Amino acid sequence: MNLAIRDIRHNLGRFALTTFGIGMLLMVVMGMGGIYRGLVEDAVFLLDRLDADLWVVQRDTRGPFAEVSRVPSTLEDRLLAVPGVAKARRFLSHTIQREYEGKPLRIVVQGLAWPEDKGEWLPLVAGRPLAAGHFEMIADASLGLPLGTSMRLGKDDYTVVGITKGMMAQSGDGMAFFTVRDAQAIQFDTAGTALRLERAAREKRASQSDMTRKQPSLLERADSPASELAVISPPTVSAVMVWREPGADRDAVQRLVNGWGDVTAHTDHDQRDFLIKGLVDKSRRQIGLFRGLLVAISAVVMSLILYTLTLDKMHDIAMLKLMGARTRVILRMILEQAILMGALGYAIAYAAGTEVFPKFPRKVVILHEDLFALAGIVLLISILASGLGIWKAIKIKPNEVLS
Repeated sequence: MNLAIRDIRHNLGRFALTTFGIGMLLMVVMGMGGIYRGLVEDAVFLLDRLDADLWVVQRDTRGPFAEVSRVPSTLEDRLLAVPGVAKARRFLSHTIQREYEGKPLRIVVQGLAWPEDKGEWLPLVAGRPLAAGHFEMIADASLGLPLGTSMRLGKDDYTVVGITKGMMAQSGDGMAFFTVRDAQAIQFDTAGTALRLERAAREKRASQSDMTRKQPSLLERADSPASELAVISPPTVSAVMVWREPGADRDAVQRLVNGWGDVTAHTDHDQRDFLIKGLVDKSRRQIGLFRGLLVAISAVVMSLILYTLTLDKMHDIAMLKLMGARTRVILRMILEQAILMGALGYAIAYAAGTEVFPKFPRKVVILHEDLFALAGIVLLISILASGLGIWKAIKIKPNEVLS
């Protein structure tokens, strides 16, 4: 190592710049792995918090996290009558985009089955759970909505009464929690002009019906709000979560619900697979490809630098051989330089990543096993990168000192 360090001092500038560049490349490799881990954690975080046994969704769909699902709100009452079901809660999720302080703001609206679910299970860092059935919201800190902020969504103003942290969807957008009825009001909000046009169209269609000709009094109801018309179903929800009674057979409950013609029951494990193997899988493959390319680039850069360093000291290597130095001493010097370059680059990557990753807009999760795996890859790269320089050093002959 003494000989390697002395040689590094002769080419300190080139060695330092190369090591710094390798460190930056390794930091990106480390960060990409952390971004994927963060994507998975964001995707399953809400599932882990809710910890439902079954998710009952629209027939032949994969649930609210994978695609659009609409089921009637009354499905909750049907599920409560199933043997083995302890409780059932409505679940509503949709994304909106509004403007806040002159900037676009995307919000993933989540509906809580108030008053059974007031949001006590949420990781609150400030404020309180929902205490009223209307006009209150719990917002994630990433949305930048301070406690007490009033925001107009649809036709109503909603006040932030609680702040959570880490509640983000797989898209990276922050979540906001409302009661189911408020979430439905936001989702199905319609402009006043559109409502008047719909009522006028409804009245025209009714006037052309044989039923209204026989019973003209029915025509008067056509101009009523949709919520007052019994023939129009109430707003739908995305899914209904089911928790079974202690000791109840989950598979038996699932088979019974799947026997209904309008819904499908998925387990919590199924929902996790839909998220990771569906929405997150393409991101995983793309990130993996970029990581592989960066690792290959790092190996090429290290190989070229070690090769040029070997070329620069051809005269010195020839002199050493002429003086009787063993070949393994020279080869060890090149290998030690490569390992030292990789180790210092890894240290730079870890130190820089520790400072930079928390500032990323998406969550970056670095696990110890990922760090150990990357350290092993860096060691392998260093050994392989030294091969080109070693090959050149072996070919140098002692008599080249005279040329």
